[in-house]
Formats: sequence, C-alpha cells, structure tokens
Amino acid sequence: RGLLRAFSASASEHPATLVLRGILVRDVGNLDDVTEYKVPQENPDSSSPIVFEASAQSVSIPHAEALLHADCDGEEVTCEMSPYSSQQAGEGPCHASWFMATLRLSSGISIALVLRGPHCSSQEEEKEHDATLHPKVRIPMSKEGTLLTTVEFQSSSRNTSLRTHLGSSVTLDCRFALAPSSLLSFLEWRRQHRGSGHSLFRYQVGSTGPAAQPKVHVDVGELLGSGDASLSLQGVSVGDEGTYICLVSTPLHQAQHIIQLHVAEPPRVRVIPAVVSFERDMMTTLSCKITGYYPLDVSVSWTQKSPEDDTEIPLSNARFSSHRQSQDGTYSITSYLSISSATARAPATYSCHVSHMALAEPISVSAHLKAPEQTGSEGLVGSFIATVVFIVVLFIVLRRRAGRSLKC
Repeated sequence: RGLLRAFSASASEHPATLVLRGILVRDVGNLDDVTEYKVPQENPDSSSPIVFEASAQSVSIPHAEALLHADCDGEEVTCEMSPYSSQQAGEGPCHASWFMATLRLSSGISIALVLRGPHCSSQEEEKEHDATLHPKVRIPMSKEGTLLTTVEFQSSSRNTSLRTHLGSSVTLDCRFALAPSSLLSFLEWRRQHRGSGHSLFRYQVGSTGPAAQPKVHVDVGELLGSGDASLSLQGVSVGDEGTYICLVSTPLHQAQHIIQLHVAEPPRVRVIPAVVSFERDMMTTLSCKITGYYPLDVSVSWTQKSPEDDTEIPLSNARFSSHRQSQDGTYSITSYLSISSATARAPATYSCHVSHMALAEPISVSAHLKAPEQTGSEGLVGSFIATVVFIVVLFIVLRRRAGRSLKC
C-alpha cells in the first residue's frame, strides 16, 4: 500500500494499493502461509484507495522474495505511484496511460516499475468501449473496480546507501529488465557532490562503445546480455564520495536510482610517552595523536585509573590542536594532557579514548605512570653511594690491619 500522486501540478495525494500478479518466486518451503490478495467487493468511490493490478509475466520482478516476506522479516516497504508521461501514445482509439511505481525496502532495496494501462478520458470513448471509468483517475476499471496494468520496464538497486574505506573497490548495483516490445536506448552514470555534478559513464546502444575510464567500469557485455548496469569503482578516495545516479533509458521511458556513497576511514591512535616517571615538583605532558581519519567528526576524552580504585575517572583538563588535513583528504588532531607530581599518584594509568563513525567501538590507548622508586635514576645514585661507602670502609679496615702488622 502506498500513495498515488495526482496528475496535476499540485501536491495532492491519494491512497493506493499495488498488486503484483504473475511473479516468479523460489519455493523453499516457506510459501504455505502466503495468501492470495482479494479485491474488496464494495464499489470504489472518490475516497476509496485506488487498486492497481500489475501483471509481471513479461518482466521479472527483482527481489521478489524480499517483497513477499517483508512483513515476516520486519521490513518496512514504502510504495509511491505517479502518472508517467510517455513520448508516444498507445495504438487504437483508447490511448495508453503510463504509471511509475517506486518501491523501497528499509534494507536499502529500491525498485522502479513502469506500468502500462488503458486510458479513456472522454465520454465518447467511454461509450464506444463500454468502459466504466474510475471516479478518481478517469481510467477504465475492471469488473472488480481495479486498474489493470502490465509491467513494461523495471530497474532496481540493492543499496541506496553504501559506506566504504579508502583504497577499496566497491560496486554500485543497478539492474533492469524490459518487456519484449521495449529496447534499451542508453545508460548513464552521474555523480553529484556539493552542488556540482558530472557524467562518469555513458553508453549509447549502437555506438562504438564508451571511452575507457581509469577508475570506473561497466561491463557492456553484461549490460546488453543480462541487464546488469552496475558500476565498479576502483581505489576509492575521499574525492569519490557523493551521490551516484544510474539512469536507464528506452525510447519511451527513463528510470533512475540514486545511491549515496560514503567514505569512512578509522583513526590511528598513539599516546606518547607510553611510560611516565618523574620526581617531585615536576610536570609532564602526554600527547594523544589521532591520525588518518575521515570524515572530520571525532570524539576524544581522557581518563585516569589507579590500582586502588578500578573506576576510571574522567579528566577535563585536556588541550587540543587544530585539525590538520593531509593530501589524501584524511584528518589528524592531537590532544594534550598535563600531569603534575603534586597531584598525580603513582602508579596510575592515563587513557586516551577515541570515538569515530568508522569504528565499531571506541579505541583506548594508555600511558602508565610509575612510582619514582621504580625508576632507574634514584636507584643508580643509591648504588653509587653505597659502593663509595663500602670502598672507604674497606680502605680504613685494611689500613688499620697494616698498621698493626708494622708494630709487631
């Protein structure tokens, strides 16, 4: 169920129901609970939902299993119907009318269907063909009060939004199928970002073929053979982020799918120094270096934990550098935490926590504050003094013994 947008330029809408007939679905033992749709028996009026019955015997419907089991799988399906202006009218005195049906699943699947149906708008045509017109759209109805249409053209995409890492390869899915009476005219892929756009790939049927592109590729053999118009993008960079439009055209119709490509690169985190020790009346600074992330937004925080108290205590005295952007488009930032021997209690652990949309969970990197007696400087001084005292005592003892020997 969905909405039918009005023929006029106004933004009026009307409830509508799309019934797909003759769909091929694989039976894997889960079709027992599927019930056939039954048309309501009451006569439709101007307030009743418009029921479109679409025969799909000539054109295969993609992702039919996902549509059939959407309720059981917790999928939300939205449907929008709108009149479609074709460049040519149908044959005969009752000219053909066209509709575009757009189906979207919450999982990201998008399906566009071009529906063909009869259209008789004048009273003379109505009398000539003995047709009962629908009270809302003035199109001949079936005996059950539905609008009988056929699927002439479908296109689909498995994803309306994708996220990938720098340097990876990604495929933007776009496929189509045509009725035997329709032929492919051309395919175009476009990219738009921040108000500007340009064509990435364009193929006109009957031409010598598209010019080779360094990063993008469409298999023309698959395009003409199976209707696979997917675009392969190699070595993704920050500059490849944006809105991609797959436009499939026949001499009569066009259908497009919009795919958002997002680039997300996780940060690398390092704390310097990793081990800290200082004497009294000293201060040191820990540096948390966060590098190589995209997009810009990143969250950084510090905590302190001692062996006596296992709870991490948030610290609010950190300082930050400005964001820096490298040549590949990624960002870097440094956070500084100053600790003083007057307030710090050793041993302790200071942790830098970083959150970013490219991370499944935050990164935590720690520095350890050691107690002064555990460090080497004071130990070396103590050992040196003890050695000197031992040598002096030994010298005195040996001298006294030598004096006694001379007296004898």
